[in-house]
Amino acid sequence: MYQHHDWQGALLDVSANKVVCVGSNYAEHVQEMNAKQHKEPVIFIKPETALCDITQPILLPKGLGTVHHEIELAVLIGTTLKQENDQERIKSAIKGFAVALDLTLRDLQQTLKASGQPWEKSKAFDGACPISGFIAAHEFGDPQKASLSLLVNNEIRQEGNTADMLTAILPLISYISRFFTLRPGDVILTGTPKGVGPLKVNDELTLHLNDRILKTRVI
Repeated sequence: MYQHHDWQGALLDVSANKVVCVGSNYAEHVQEMNAKQHKEPVIFIKPETALCDITQPILLPKGLGTVHHEIELAVLIGTTLKQENDQERIKSAIKGFAVALDLTLRDLQQTLKASGQPWEKSKAFDGACPISGFIAAHEFGDPQKASLSLLVNNEIRQEGNTADMLTAILPLISYISRFFTLRPGDVILTGTPKGVGPLKVNDELTLHLNDRILKTRVI
């Protein structure tokens, strides 16, 4: 069973809970998906059963169509936030940052979109949120200037910087807290830059979060 841990692997004192995800938060990703830019953030939820350790082999669902990778900066909440507008309180509630993949059953998602159904089956399946250990907020530096990149079989697929977010991290958390109480152990995925694409069995992945690197593979 997944448990939150730090970058070195030590367990953290918060339980894994829900994952609140943000869609369409980078303009170039919106364009590559042939989507429209929304006036407000696009929000959806993955359950804690979607969380898994990204350093372990990633298991692709079988018989459910193409699985796409979406690299994202993840934020770990350390104290409760509810309808919070004060950015200093929001900042102090952040326990740490990690790199994650928002795995997406793309064929299924397109079918659901076309029929006007919710996305959950394509986004919230078991293992749909591989995530790294967390780096403590006070050690991370400026999260609004964080670089992210994903290489698949040593070829760059995604590369971006959180400075390019359409809605920045603190206002984003404030917006989410209007609708969902955020509790210790909740994770927020902040959106993906352009370059999303398919994964296949035996792919080797290299993820960069600023100067930190980790590797994993697909099975």
